[in-house]
Parts: sequence; C-alpha cells; structure tokens
Amino acid sequence: MASSLSFASVARSGERPGWIVTADAGRLRTVTAPIVRRLPLPADLRSPAAARSAVRAALLEHPNGVDRKAAAELLDEALLLTTELVTNAVLHAGTELVVEIVVDPNGLTVSVLDSAPDPGFGPGADPAAANPPSEERGRGLILVNEMADRWGTVYHRQGKVVWFRLSHDTDGTTGPLTPAVDPVAALGPVPDGSDLSEQLEEQLRRLTLATGASSATVLVDENNGVGPHALSSYTGTAATTPRAEAGTRIALSVARPWRAELVVHPPVDTPVVHLAAERIGLLLENHRLRRTDLERRNWLTFLAEASDLLAQSLDVELTLALIPRLVVPRLGTWCAVHMLSDEGELRLAAAAHRDEAQTQDLLDQLEDARAQIIEAVGLDGPVALSAPAEGLAVSLIARGQRIGTLSVGRDVGTWQGADEQAAIEDIARRSALAIDNNRIYAERRAIAHALQRSLLPPELPVIHGIDLGAEYVPAGEAVDVGGDFYDVVALPDGRWLVVIGDVSGKGVQAAIVTGLVRDVTRTLVRDGRPLADTLTRLNETLVERGAGRFCTLALAALSRRPDGTVDAALHLAGHDQPVLVQPDGRTRLVGRCGTALGLLPVIKTPVEHLVMAPGDTLIFTTDGVTERRHRGTLFGVDRLRREASALAGFPAEVVAARLRAAAVAFSPEPPRDDIAVLTLRNES
Repeated sequence: MASSLSFASVARSGERPGWIVTADAGRLRTVTAPIVRRLPLPADLRSPAAARSAVRAALLEHPNGVDRKAAAELLDEALLLTTELVTNAVLHAGTELVVEIVVDPNGLTVSVLDSAPDPGFGPGADPAAANPPSEERGRGLILVNEMADRWGTVYHRQGKVVWFRLSHDTDGTTGPLTPAVDPVAALGPVPDGSDLSEQLEEQLRRLTLATGASSATVLVDENNGVGPHALSSYTGTAATTPRAEAGTRIALSVARPWRAELVVHPPVDTPVVHLAAERIGLLLENHRLRRTDLERRNWLTFLAEASDLLAQSLDVELTLALIPRLVVPRLGTWCAVHMLSDEGELRLAAAAHRDEAQTQDLLDQLEDARAQIIEAVGLDGPVALSAPAEGLAVSLIARGQRIGTLSVGRDVGTWQGADEQAAIEDIARRSALAIDNNRIYAERRAIAHALQRSLLPPELPVIHGIDLGAEYVPAGEAVDVGGDFYDVVALPDGRWLVVIGDVSGKGVQAAIVTGLVRDVTRTLVRDGRPLADTLTRLNETLVERGAGRFCTLALAALSRRPDGTVDAALHLAGHDQPVLVQPDGRTRLVGRCGTALGLLPVIKTPVEHLVMAPGDTLIFTTDGVTERRHRGTLFGVDRLRREASALAGFPAEVVAARLRAAAVAFSPEPPRDDIAVLTLRNES
C-alpha cells in the first residue's frame, strides 16, 4: 500500500463520482454500490457518535452487506476511522457535514463531505502536517493511511470529500483493482515560465506517452485569412507521418473568431485526451486574450500618435500628404486619399506605396478602381476593391459632410482582419476631421487677412519731400483680426495727416471698432475739422458705440516749409510717444500725452508742434513693440531708441523693416500682440 496522498476527480454535479484516484499508486476504483445511508450532521462534537451509530447499523443490519462474521471483523476499524474523519471535519471545516455509507458483499465505503476546503487535504498534502500526532484527536489521515485498504479525497465546488474503503473477500484478501492511468499524474503540471509553443509541445509529448498515440497536433484558425494551420505538433519516435483526418478530433474551448481542435492519431478517446484538450484550450485562450489585449493596446497607441501628428498640421496640403505615410506600412501596402472638389469631382490628393518603384503602377490601378472608389463616397461602410487594386475604400466624413475617400491596399492573397478594418475606419474619421479643421482654419485665416487688409491702406501715398515706411505683424496664428492700424490721409488745406492707433482686444468686435475709428477720423478731417475737435467727436462716438472698448491714437498733421523743414502738429490720445531720430543718431521722445479715447466722456487733447529738420526721422509704434517679452524682460522704449539710433540716415522703409525684425527676433515665441511701425523721414 502506497503512503502518499493522491488527487481525486470531481464527478459532474448531481452524480456519484465515477472514479476516484486512491492512495494505491494511481489505481482506480469504480464505486457502483447503492448508498445505504446519507446522514446530514451539524458541526458539533456529538456528530462522531451519531456517525458511528449509522456505520454500525449499516454494517451489521444491511441484508446485502458482508456476512456477520466479516462485519464483526471490520466493525472496529470502521468505527475508528469514521470517528477520526468526522472529528477532522468538525474541527477543521467547521461546516455542516454529510456522511455517506455504502456497503456491498465485499466491504464498506464511508465518505465524509464538508463545505469548506481544508489546507490539510488535497494533492500533495502531508497527513502528519494535517493532524499532528501529538494531538489526542484529529489523527484521521494517518490512521486511514495505515488501516484502510483504499482511501482518497474528492474536491468539488462546494467543498471536499474524504473517504475510505474497508474490504473483506471470502478468501481473506482484498478484491483486485483495475489498473488505470491518472490523467493529472500522466500529464503533470502545466509548464510555467515558458512560451506557448513550449507549453503546447510538452503537453502533446506527455499526451502521446500517456495514451500510446503516435502523434498529436493542435490546429488553429485565427480567422486572419490563412486558414487552419498546425500551431504545435508532436510525433513519437516510432511513429510514421500522421494523417490528421484519421485521428480523434476534439474541439478546443477558444472564443470567436478563433477556432481550434486537438487531433490525436490513431484515434484515442480517454479521460487523458479530454483533460489534455481542456488544458490546451485554456492555454490557447489565455494566449489569444493576451495577444488581443496587446494588439488593441498597440492599435490605441498607433491611433493616438496618428491623431497627435494630424493635429500638429494646420495646412491642408501637408495633412493630405501625411495621411498615406501614417497608414503605410502599418495598415497596408499602399494608401491613397481622394478629395471631392467644389464641383463634386473626385480627384487624387495623395498616395504612397511601400515600394516607391510601384507608385506609377498604383496610380494606374487606382484609375481602374475609380468606379468602386466613387461608390465608397456615398456609403457609410468600407467598399472592397477588386484586383489588381486589392484593398478597401472608406468614405471620409467630417461633421456630416462627405469630403472624399481613404483607400488602403493589401498584398495579394492576404486580407485585413477585423481589427485592421476598424483601425482603417478610425484613421479615416480622424483624417477627415483633421482635413476639415485645416480647411476651416484656412478659411478663417483668409477672412482675417482680408479684413485686416481692409483696415490698412493698400499702399502708402507719395508725398513730396517726405519718405514713408510702414510694417505690420499680426499676433498669434493670424486667424483673428488685430486692433492695431495706421493710415495716411490728405487734408483739404494741403497738409497730410499721419495716424496710428491701437484698439483694445482682438477679433471681430475689435475689427468693428477699428473700422469705426478709421472711418470717423477720415470723415472728420476731410471735412476740415481741427484735430482737437476730431478727437473729441471720436471719443464721444466710442463712448456711445464702442461696446466698452477704448483706443489709443497718435495723429500728426504734416506741412512743408520753403526752407525744407517739416512742421508736425502732434496729438497723443493715450498713445506711446514717438521717437525722433536726428541724422547724427541722437534720439528723443516727443509729444504730450493726452487721454485715451472711449474711456471718459471728457478728454484732454494737448498738442505739440514739432519741427523736423532735413534728415530727421519720426518713428511711431504700437505697444506690441515696446511690450514684447522674453523671459520676463520687455523690449522697452530704451531698446527701441538704441535700435532707432543705429538706423539714422536710412530710408523710412528700411527703418520700419529693421525695427519690425528686431522686435520679432527679441523673443522666440510668436507675438502675443500686434506690431505696427510707421516711419516718416524728411528727405529735403
């Protein structure tokens, strides 16, 4: 009799265990005798006595049991072992018990069922560790191992069963046991820490050794267009090449879209084969889940990176050129983007092939597949492209508008799986949205540029003896209209009026106020209004209609003297003082500051009369120049004067361009405020 504890199988729910692996070195015992008694007992110390009474009655009184002489010989041992097992269950499980007693002409089987798995029971358990000999009670497994003919455990979902068998034959020996194979022992534990191919190969090797099969193969269809293929196979050393169709075929439990089966040759149908199939199915399903999770993580990463790249571009043509490069070769061998024109005609916007040498062939194939690509424009789902342009086409839809198609090709004989198709459709949605965003941005930028140009003079007039120059840099990405402006207006008395201003804020409202200031100023001065009166009327207009916005303004009325000097009547309505640069490079700030327009009902409009000698340059700027920042440092008025001093004697256009460049280059960041520079130089 072996001294080690073996594993017990679990019968299906509601059935008596059909086989039990006992302590007799892997032999099987088929239990077919009827249950004499099934006795529920509480987790109470009185339960062992009740169990002993039931065993005594079943052994001595059952008409189909052993004879009385044999029963008397078995009684003491049966009572002792029953007491120990029931006591163990009461002490260790602590749940309600069920004692099953089975008698037959050759002996007695007693099973004790509880509802809580016990660490002292099970495969590889040490009886001595479960019940230390030093205790007076609870030494059941040691006693069972020494006294029972056969014994074992059965594990089930609700708990476990510990049982023993006492036999007595007429010849005084125990009945013969049918040799059998323990499936768990034959297949052994599942290899850990190895990859799938090694695990499968080891399971197949053990299966062939346990069943005597010549070969075993795992066939898998991953639904990727390849079809069923042998993922792993093992052939015995003495076996010939197997024929898969002639063997036992067992479907493996893997989720769709995968399909798999175990093929054993020659046909073998034993519990070992079915246990191996269950194990292999679990291995495959775990592998499929891990791979699916990894692939989906990779797809999500790919789509996130693609979105970032698409979002970085604000140019339609650049985005169109980028899309095929994102798709190839990750999602296909080639990719093409077709766009609908304003007339509804589908045109090729961009294309890329994995092999650039085949680009011309790709263009010819796309022309052949034009009808299918046009069909895809009006459909919500993908359209398959037939040979030679094998692939699929997806409509580009952004904000409910169909703007084109995205076509992706594949190698001949392959196909895009469900994940690839989903990724292509996702890329199409993201690409369509990026293209539409670029179009909207381009339209807004064009509108902003057109509106901004309408607020500035198309060109500066030519004034005898006075050289003019101007520069303007809009803030940010030039999608909003700024509030800075300048103008040069001829006055009725022959003088010229130079104007530069800055309206608070940006956007449409700022543009409206800017246009209002510009037009009202032009109207008033052309009617011959004095500049002080013009500023007063302009202030009243902004207070009434400026929507809370204010404006700073600098005006200079210019007139030439016969001696070549230029008189300038300078008014500053809250605006920065202009810089006067003399031919020798000396600079000074000129003008007297007054009140900004649109803030108060009454303003101050001081005037300063300035005489510009030949070669003098007067520089007007907005605060976008002096307040430009770099790491907390302002460009400032002093820096402006130094830059202007170095430009003494240069033409007005050059001075304006150099100052604009100096202000822009002062910080690597794009300007946060509009930059306007207006220069005038006495050339007499």
